[in-house]
Amino acid sequence: MAVPETHEVAPEASRIRLARGPLLAVAGAVVALLVATSWRYGFHRDELYFLVAGQHPDWGYPDQPPMTPILARLMDGLGGSIVVVRLPSAIAGGVTVLLAGMTAREMGGGRRAQLIAAACTAVSATTLVTGHFVSTTTYDVMFSAALTWLLARSVRTGESWLLLPAGLALGLGLLNKPLIGVLAAALLVGIALAGPRRLLRSGWLWAGAAVVAVCGAPYLVWQALNGWPELHMAGSIAGGDAQGGRIGFIPFQLLLVSPVLVPVWIAGLVRVFRAGPGRPFRFLGIGYLLLAVVYLLAGGKAYYLAGMYPALLAAGAIATDDWLRDVRGRTRLLAAALGLSLLVGAVVGLAVLPARALGPVLAVNPDAGEQVAWPRYVDQIAAVWNRLPGSQRATGVVLTQNYGEAGAIDRYGPAVGLPPAYSGHNGFADWAQPFGQAAPVVVVGYADDSVRGRLFGACQQQATLDNGLGLDTQEQGVPVWVCGQPPRPWADTWEDVRHLS
Repeated sequence: MAVPETHEVAPEASRIRLARGPLLAVAGAVVALLVATSWRYGFHRDELYFLVAGQHPDWGYPDQPPMTPILARLMDGLGGSIVVVRLPSAIAGGVTVLLAGMTAREMGGGRRAQLIAAACTAVSATTLVTGHFVSTTTYDVMFSAALTWLLARSVRTGESWLLLPAGLALGLGLLNKPLIGVLAAALLVGIALAGPRRLLRSGWLWAGAAVVAVCGAPYLVWQALNGWPELHMAGSIAGGDAQGGRIGFIPFQLLLVSPVLVPVWIAGLVRVFRAGPGRPFRFLGIGYLLLAVVYLLAGGKAYYLAGMYPALLAAGAIATDDWLRDVRGRTRLLAAALGLSLLVGAVVGLAVLPARALGPVLAVNPDAGEQVAWPRYVDQIAAVWNRLPGSQRATGVVLTQNYGEAGAIDRYGPAVGLPPAYSGHNGFADWAQPFGQAAPVVVVGYADDSVRGRLFGACQQQATLDNGLGLDTQEQGVPVWVCGQPPRPWADTWEDVRHLS
């Protein structure tokens, strides 16, 4: 049964001014912090993959739409600086902060409430972790925040034409990551249940849908022509152990913003369900809860909900602003919570610690460890390769088990004499494969003896990757082998080497 529709916004909400200067200052400070700390470690394994993927421009890849790889490659072409490559991510983090404050204004929040929403978003773990390096999640959160802001503004103003730019935000977001499509569907269900249902009756909804179709059609066509690999990809990661799997899904939500700021977004969720000025935005709360159920049942990763938190923080900032008025001294408590969140978020998400001290951080943010030691790993692989006789190097190949290793070799390998790497992981499987009688094979990974023997025949371990920092990262302890001629032709072997994850 549908919830009775309530979409009248208090008249005074239209007279609230946007705190433009302060919001820009907070957003600018976030961008500056992200840029200032972006250079200290090194490229993340995903970034190394994106940089190679961008060299193979297409309307899609087996594991993602085209936007992030192509943007990374374009930025890399401006000089190869890690700071430049990561600059769009930092800007996206700042834009998300700005949108959170703007959404608070659309919900009836005054100057202080807008600043609270922006500040909470600025110090959130999601903003700091994903804004630090190139990640599809960074842009997904930004486009999701833009979508929820435009919907909130349409509710406040009654201007249905805002569904057209909302469609553009959704369409561009789909070119980055399909998750925003699930978010949009959940919000539509929320609108159908709680209103304002005038949005569903508006012709502007169809205009926005047309924009979405135009933006998303090339990627959908690519997926259809290539056998829908993204669906296979989703199946391979569903129910995985990342962020504790299904068991850790709910607890991990307490970390996505900050443990000490959980009361703010919880207050926002409560506010939109209570009778009063927050009720016209109930569709946001329904959308959030629906997404939580869908991802929990489907085995989605816990951070898939990240795109909803700017809107919840916006609603919660208004409730927090009211709470601050009740008792003197509470402002200092909020300031302390923001300061503590910034400190913890910076330690966990930014490159502020020496790399050798990252051990405790990896338990919370394993991505921090995936930004160190890649040149060192490549040197260790190159040492094995360069010990081969020249005649063997002329016919041999280097093959890695994952795209991080392959991306690192393509990035740093030419300087130490390595050829381009082959890998069956995700997009690498489609870009190139060995041919003819290519052998010997320097194999990185494949620690399972039965799997390695079946694929590559007789092998001898020649090295073990070591980051030299004592960090338990994904690459630490990975074996490097020298194998002879594979037992089967490469065309047959390649089908077993190919994998999505």
